[in-house]
Amino acid sequence: MLESLINPKKAERKPWEMLFVGIIYASLSLLLVHWFFSSDAILSQYSGVMVVTFCVMFSLPFMYFIIRREENNDEIEEGVSVWKIHKDAIYALMWLFVGFIIAFSFWYIILQDNTLFNAQVGTYCLINSPNNINSCITQYLPGSNQISGAASAASPVQFLSIFENNMLVMIFTLLFSLVFGAGAIFILAWNASVISASIGIFTKYNLIDIPLGLARYMIHGFPEISAYFIAALAGGIFGVGIARHGIKNRMFAKVAQHAAILISISIGLLVIAGLMEVYLTPLLFH
Repeated sequence: MLESLINPKKAERKPWEMLFVGIIYASLSLLLVHWFFSSDAILSQYSGVMVVTFCVMFSLPFMYFIIRREENNDEIEEGVSVWKIHKDAIYALMWLFVGFIIAFSFWYIILQDNTLFNAQVGTYCLINSPNNINSCITQYLPGSNQISGAASAASPVQFLSIFENNMLVMIFTLLFSLVFGAGAIFILAWNASVISASIGIFTKYNLIDIPLGLARYMIHGFPEISAYFIAALAGGIFGVGIARHGIKNRMFAKVAQHAAILISISIGLLVIAGLMEVYLTPLLFH
């Protein structure tokens, strides 16, 4: 039933409507895990992964059909730029992602359930405090009164580290979407949940500060996540192109060319996102 809420044609005409679809999907995912698994001594240990899994299950039909539609657009559009062909789909996916973040952040802060994003908080600590992960997790879980911000000096080394990590995520997104077109939504939903956990930590689990937390992480997050979505789209249309035409067909050559252009755009966006994360965001949010 949920997959009938929206279809790719409607999403491309009104991409902003995907914001509300993302909010619905993410809210249902988090609330279902909270209601049915948070009190289970065993399953609650995997709540963070289960939230993402439910979100992926809800999103798979849309991802599958939009990738098929975009591959078809590659074939029928002549004399049109790659960006113009795919921009509406990318906008729709971005709105879906923002909806995930808003809903995850809201319910995570409202519920104050330590189990919901346990894996996501662990990922946050792995990035920001790799030498003291366990105490970091204890410090940053909901209900802790020890939460404090961590700042690091901007440097080229930090930029290279962030860019390398983002490139790895982009490569995994590309491979996931190549092997199974809609599969990249797992990595993207996971990133949305990690950002939401980071927003909870940054705001010290204060609901009123969610807009500030969104601004903090989405300034550099928009180009970064756009790069992942573009890579997912590139891998998806490339994989569908192989399945439909083989590698010797003229249409496949066109699809492959468009996929290469999209990947180049993704890499450029990751460079911009890395520079913004290292040099701009710390200036605006101390």
